[in-house]
Amino acid sequence: MPSSGTGTALERLSGVREVVDGVFALRLGMVNVHLVVTDDGVVLVDTGLPGQAAAIERAARKLGTPHAILLTHHHPDHAGSAAALRERTGARLFAHAAEAPFLTGHFQADEPEGRLRKFLFRRLAKVEPTKIDQLVGDGAEPLPGFTVLHTPGHTRGHLSFLLDRAGGVMFAGDAATAEKGAVERFAELDFEHAVFGHGPAVSGRAAEQLRPR
Repeated sequence: MPSSGTGTALERLSGVREVVDGVFALRLGMVNVHLVVTDDGVVLVDTGLPGQAAAIERAARKLGTPHAILLTHHHPDHAGSAAALRERTGARLFAHAAEAPFLTGHFQADEPEGRLRKFLFRRLAKVEPTKIDQLVGDGAEPLPGFTVLHTPGHTRGHLSFLLDRAGGVMFAGDAATAEKGAVERFAELDFEHAVFGHGPAVSGRAAEQLRPR
């Protein structure tokens, strides 16, 4: 685990910000990628847009070798560099089964999410298909310290990940912008911090702030 001094130095060098001990946010344009330092190496939560693998690798280099990628969902601003990072680092890729057709390139273009995928391809650039190493669902513990929450709404297979550290860190992806049901999943839990695919993190009683009003 890096010391606070290491975190401060990394922030100066690569523009990342340490949210809590060993959890770093890397802002790449409109999207956040998160890097988590664990005993086994670095875990990436989402991978940004296509073409951002090199920037993510530079940030990770000061922390350790990426060994796992947890994907919240298949949209190009979250999964865009998954194929490149998986190939370049050897990291294992984890995602929900409902996201698999879009990540592997086997989706049906005439389905609603398929039409959205084609639109996003045109707007945000083509996402290279990749293999998923492990499908995960609600309640799974794919890596030490991480618990999976299925939070559909933004996409059918959208996942959030709760890290057992610093009172709980919720990696919410785009779930907080989705339908009420996804946010209600957060209401079942207590966690101190929440980070998102877009926008700033919330620290201090984050679960209360995300509960439906």
